[in-house]
Amino acid sequence: MNFEVLKRSHLKRNIIIGVVAVAIISAVILNFTRAKYVYTDKMPLINGTVNYNLADLNIVAIYVGGEEVDSLDSSKQYILDTEQSTCTYKDGSTIEGLSISYETETGSLSISPFTTKGTKCTLYFDEVTGQTIQDILANYTTRLTRSDFSTTVTETTTGTIYYANDRDGITYYFAGNPTDNWVRFAGFYWIIIRINGDESIRIIYSGSEATGPATTGDGTQIGTSEFNSSYSDLNPNNMYLGYMYTQNQAHGLGTSSTIKEALDNWYLENIQSTGYSNYIDSDAGFCNDRTPYSGYGTGLTETVYGAYDRLIYNTSGADNAPTFGCNDSRDLFTLKSSSKGNGALTYAIGLITADEVAYAGGLYITDNQNYYLYTGNLYWAMSPSHFRADGRIGQVFYVEVDGGIDVTRPSGNAAVRPVINLKADTQFEVGGDGTSTNPYVVV
Repeated sequence: MNFEVLKRSHLKRNIIIGVVAVAIISAVILNFTRAKYVYTDKMPLINGTVNYNLADLNIVAIYVGGEEVDSLDSSKQYILDTEQSTCTYKDGSTIEGLSISYETETGSLSISPFTTKGTKCTLYFDEVTGQTIQDILANYTTRLTRSDFSTTVTETTTGTIYYANDRDGITYYFAGNPTDNWVRFAGFYWIIIRINGDESIRIIYSGSEATGPATTGDGTQIGTSEFNSSYSDLNPNNMYLGYMYTQNQAHGLGTSSTIKEALDNWYLENIQSTGYSNYIDSDAGFCNDRTPYSGYGTGLTETVYGAYDRLIYNTSGADNAPTFGCNDSRDLFTLKSSSKGNGALTYAIGLITADEVAYAGGLYITDNQNYYLYTGNLYWAMSPSHFRADGRIGQVFYVEVDGGIDVTRPSGNAAVRPVINLKADTQFEVGGDGTSTNPYVVV
């Protein structure tokens, strides 16, 4: 009897061990199998064929422009429509948290997660058929440089573009009175200031689709604002000349200026919330050059800033010497995600600099109603000018009603003209010639 009980005990034990062993092996196999299919490598998608490690991924159909095709043309470029493209498990159930992307340059498809065999995908593509910035640049057959900035530029410069250097290379900019540097983007009209050295495209607001392209008057602006309402004659301070500022810091980033808040609110409503922020470059930035030429740039200390020296003092010996650079990276306002500048911005929007106005043909306290930055209204630039200790007066640059460059207290009220930078790979519809009636239209 004792033997029989012992025998039954061994049998029970062996059964339990067997079950546990099977469970462990099954778990290992399941985990191995699952791990194998958690993610796919990037897979080249050429002529409708996917080459990849997993032999059972099934591309059910490929559509281009809404029409089914047998293959993609390797000589063309495509953008994957991630909203329409779908992948399902073998049984037709949906994949939770699906991420699918396509790299135009390499022709590689990426799908994740990929957790079971027999996954089926239907891919939707749009063919890229627009003009690139290089195509647009080719339209300007006359290319000039400027070395004398002591006079205004007033002549019609259609078909002409100027070039100089910025921190990223050669920048191509407009000066005088061109008629072919208009862009329509995000429901608004813009004028190209320049193509930056990294080929991003710097544009300034100049009308809405509701009002049409505007060259003068209130249509060229989104409203008016003080540069910084915290400044007053009873509360003067160098810090209030900054796009952002901090007490006792020459390059402080603690608090947003009044005009920054106005620009941020406009961007959030008209660019971010409408889905157009994907077109905006995060690295080009906006220069609020607070590098002192003299003084310390803090408190009530007498301070002359770089732009005032370059455009008014002229102590360098040159007749006005604007720059496309930014003397201190702490004053180059870029997005938090950027690898350049101060990374202080939540939204990639700013203002034109006084130096850019000078490059375009503006001059200190000199009328110019015949260049593309003249609007008949006074509007803010982003550059600080100087702080006078004797009069306890701080001033920033702006564009006068007559088109000249001038300076004023930051508590004054002036027009706001947003400036943004489009990405270098932005595509424009074919057929636009850059005129206000037939602008370059972002695809």
